[in-house]
Amino acid sequence: MLSPIDIKNKKQKGEKVSMITAYDYAFAQMAEAAGVDQILVGDSLANTMLGYKKTSDIGMNEMQIFVAAVCRGAPNTHVVADMPYLSDKDPQTAYDNARRFMDLGASSIKLEGTPEGVIEYLRSHDIPVCAHHGLLPQTAENFKQKGRTEEEAAAIIKAAKFTDDLGCFEMVLEHIPEELGTKITNMVSAVTIGIGGGKFTDGQVLVMHDALGMHQRKNPPFATKFVDMFSLGVEGFKKYIDSVNNSGK
Repeated sequence: MLSPIDIKNKKQKGEKVSMITAYDYAFAQMAEAAGVDQILVGDSLANTMLGYKKTSDIGMNEMQIFVAAVCRGAPNTHVVADMPYLSDKDPQTAYDNARRFMDLGASSIKLEGTPEGVIEYLRSHDIPVCAHHGLLPQTAENFKQKGRTEEEAAAIIKAAKFTDDLGCFEMVLEHIPEELGTKITNMVSAVTIGIGGGKFTDGQVLVMHDALGMHQRKNPPFATKFVDMFSLGVEGFKKYIDSVNNSGK
């Protein structure tokens, strides 16, 4: 299992870091067998697994179930547990919830933005933190690319430097211009994980359902579909239905 130090060492060696979301035991097993560096149990499971409209609709109760399942399925992989909306509303609440994830087997936690005093408190209590900058789905008013104006770009850079100085071992850069993603990557010691952050970040993360083609909706422009699992699944179900209809004949 890669530790936070191991992951930072990959950056120093010029090696890329692979991260994929997974939400249950079976797909965690699949991701580990493939050799992915990190599995993110993202709050995106609110949309992909539970059918909620917003990631902010999911809470700690649901997240703990999925984090535990992934840790059981991928015991030898670095699992990042996503802090759901308001689970990090203050330092003590954030620590208590992060501790719950770590006790389930997570290797680190991820949180969006720079909630006041939270990252400092987590790091002072030895909780490994993956930061998240750019588009912040939990609180975003829209899902347009962030950092296109000088003001937005400066704010994202400031936040990235801040979390880097606090000792976050990595940070997700979501839906920002490639130039900005490259600039931040070159100025921080933390590993940068892009999701729509350009190809020059230290690594990439994709939502499993996008990467495996597990839905019918159109992927975001930065999310490549590597296999059409939805069609394969439908075809498999059809064959099953045919076998049932023809059984005993």
